[in-house]
Amino acid sequence: MVKYIVKRIAIAILTLFVIATFTFWLSRAIPGGPFSREKPLAPTVIANLERKYGLDKPLIEQYLIYMKNVATFDFGLSYYAKSETVNQIIERTFPVSCLIGLWAFIIAIILGIPLGTVSALMENRAADSVIKIATTLFIAVPSFVMASFFMYFLGYQWKLLPVAMWGTWQQTIMPIMALSVRPLATITKYMRSSMLEVLDTDYIRTSKAKGANSFTVIYVHALKNALLPILTVSGRLIVNVICGSIVIEQIFAIPGLGKSFTQSVLGRDYSMIMGVTVFYAMLFICIFLIVDILYGLVDPRIKVNQNSKQEVA
Repeated sequence: MVKYIVKRIAIAILTLFVIATFTFWLSRAIPGGPFSREKPLAPTVIANLERKYGLDKPLIEQYLIYMKNVATFDFGLSYYAKSETVNQIIERTFPVSCLIGLWAFIIAIILGIPLGTVSALMENRAADSVIKIATTLFIAVPSFVMASFFMYFLGYQWKLLPVAMWGTWQQTIMPIMALSVRPLATITKYMRSSMLEVLDTDYIRTSKAKGANSFTVIYVHALKNALLPILTVSGRLIVNVICGSIVIEQIFAIPGLGKSFTQSVLGRDYSMIMGVTVFYAMLFICIFLIVDILYGLVDPRIKVNQNSKQEVA
């Protein structure tokens, strides 16, 4: 396991290096420049700004300076938030995005696991059909459509919740609901399939033949093994809800990292684009690494061999 973890960390560092490199060159490929505005600035002003932010240096030199700063987690100054560095903006805005994403994921887990279990136990009955139809619908509908739906009915028509902005717990409900719908449907679908597969295994049939009661069979033996695929997909879902918060933050005018990232792309704020991209990459790599390690610890049938490959013992 130790060798596997070390190898995964090395791969993560290499992946981060590749992402940082691509981000630098792709950001420079965006048409225009960070100081191109509707009202053109004087050439001397642009020259002074480029000198201040190091944009007057050759591209290869800018790249080397950027990679050195990435190695020390220093993403530099934002071109437009003059009083804050990129690091400070991330520290200020990411907790908002994290709050929305984590609550959406928690709600998806709390509701998705029992719904998937009920659907499996009620296979081919009315409850199962309703859950399958709802699951398919919610997976197909984008989060921004759900956000518009909630805003119109819960905010505008029924006046139950504030339509947008941020600051009170009431203003967090609709964004979290809109962001949780798709992962909830995904977990329900995976849980149903996994539970049906586990209930059809030999050891479950043996438990039933020995006279074990339904509670023991379902909640002691079947549920524990049926949860393993949920652990596998949870890393991807966490990544999805954090990425999905970028759109949700724009719709509900939430001052999160996603909104800042969108504004940086529109304004060609190279420092902000590269800093947020690398930060998200580090976050996602860490999430997938943790999930892989947890999967090996939770399931005793999985081990890591000398070649650092997972296999069933």
